[in-house]
Amino acid sequence: MILSAADAREPLPGPLDLFDAPFVQDPHPWLDRLRSDAPVHHDPATGLWLVSRHRDIRTVLLDTDRFLPDNAQNAVTPLPVAVMRVLVRAGFTLPPALANNGTPSHPGLRRVVTRFFDARSVAAAVPMIERVAGELLDEVTKYGTDEGSLDLFGSFAQILPCRVLMELLGIHDVDPATLIAWSDAALELFWGRPPLARQLELAEPVAEFHQWLTATVRADTAPPGSFVRELAAHRLPDGTPLDVPTAVAACFFVFVAGQSTTGQLIATVLHRALGEPGLWRRAAEEEGFAEAWVEEVLRREPPVTTWRRTTAAPTRLGGTELPAGAQLLLMLMGSGSDPEVFPEPDRMCPGRANARRHLAFGTGRHLCPGATLARTEAAVALRAAARRLPGLRPTAAAARPPMLGLLSFRAPLRVEAERAPAPR
Repeated sequence: MILSAADAREPLPGPLDLFDAPFVQDPHPWLDRLRSDAPVHHDPATGLWLVSRHRDIRTVLLDTDRFLPDNAQNAVTPLPVAVMRVLVRAGFTLPPALANNGTPSHPGLRRVVTRFFDARSVAAAVPMIERVAGELLDEVTKYGTDEGSLDLFGSFAQILPCRVLMELLGIHDVDPATLIAWSDAALELFWGRPPLARQLELAEPVAEFHQWLTATVRADTAPPGSFVRELAAHRLPDGTPLDVPTAVAACFFVFVAGQSTTGQLIATVLHRALGEPGLWRRAAEEEGFAEAWVEEVLRREPPVTTWRRTTAAPTRLGGTELPAGAQLLLMLMGSGSDPEVFPEPDRMCPGRANARRHLAFGTGRHLCPGATLARTEAAVALRAAARRLPGLRPTAAAARPPMLGLLSFRAPLRVEAERAPAPR
C-alpha cells in the first residue's frame, strides 16, 4: 500500500513523505493510517519498512536475535565522497558502542553509562538541575518586559540539558553553545535529508566534535570517577582495555542523546503545556503534575519519533514477510497512540494509568540509559518555568512553530510566549 490523499475515509493531507512539512508539523494522520491499514509498510522513497503498531515494535526491540541494531546510527542520506573526505581527515568513525551495538561488548559499556544516569544519581542531581534552571530563568526574566514576548527554546529548553550534562560528566573545556552546535550538526548530518552543500557545511562541525571527543578521551586529565575516566578504565569481555574509537563512539552517543534530545523533549513539554488552558498554573501548583504531563508528552509526542533495526535473516512481522537485511523504521511516535494500548490516544490525559507503557525510550537491553534523567529534567524545567513565569501564555504565532524534522527527531524550534497583561 502507498499512502496517498485518495481514500474514501477522511483524506490524508497528502502522500506520505517522512521529511515533508505537513508530515513534520503533524504526523498523526499518516501514523494512524499506517497502523490501521499497513502496520508493516515498505516506503519506496526511503527503502525503509515502517513498523507502526505497539506490539510489533515491542517485538522488534525485545527480539535481539532476529532484529539487529547495526543500522541505528547509519546516515539516512548517503554521504558523498566530498563529505567523507572531511570526516576521514578528522579520523571520524563510529564503531559499535551503545545504540548500534549488538555484540557481547554492549552490556559492559552500558553499565558504565548507566552508573551516571541511574535513579540514585539523578535523584542526587535534582538540586543541581533546579539551580541551573533557576540561573537560566534569571536570564530570561532579566531581558524580558512585563508584557513582552520571549522564546523559551534557545534561552532555556535547549541549554538546560547541556549545562546539566556537562556538570554530571565533569566537562569544563568547552562552552555550552559550541557543544550544542556540534550535537545539532551531527543530528542533521546523520538523520536529515540535507543537500550536498549543506552536508559539507555540517561535516566541519561534526569533524570538530569528533576530534574534541578523541582528544578528551586520550588525555589523561579527566578527574577520578568522571565519565571519561571510567570509560578509559573499562575492560572488554576478553579483558583488553576499551579502544579509543569505541570510547569516542560511546561519548558521541551520550553527548547527543543527553543534551539534544532532552532539549527537544523540554521544548515540546513547554510548548504543549502553554497551549492547554489552565495547565501552566497546575504545573506550578500541583505536586506531581509536571511529572505526569511529561509522561503524557512522551507518549504522544516523543522527541525521538523513530528508531532503526535490520533483520538478521528472512522473517515474518505483523503478517508481512521480510527479507534478510530489511531496514526497519520503528514508528515510536505512532506506537504511543495505538488504541489497542491507550484509550482515547489523541487526548492528552496526564495521569493515565498505563502512561509508562509507551516506547519513547525503547525497551529491552537497549532501553535508553538516560530515561530517568530526561524525565526529571523535563519535569523540573516545566515546574520551574511555570512558577517563575506565572500567567505566561502562547503568542499568536506559537500554534504552528517551526519544527525540527529529521528522520528520528522532531520538536518545536521556538517556544514563543508572552506575559498576560495585568488587569486594569
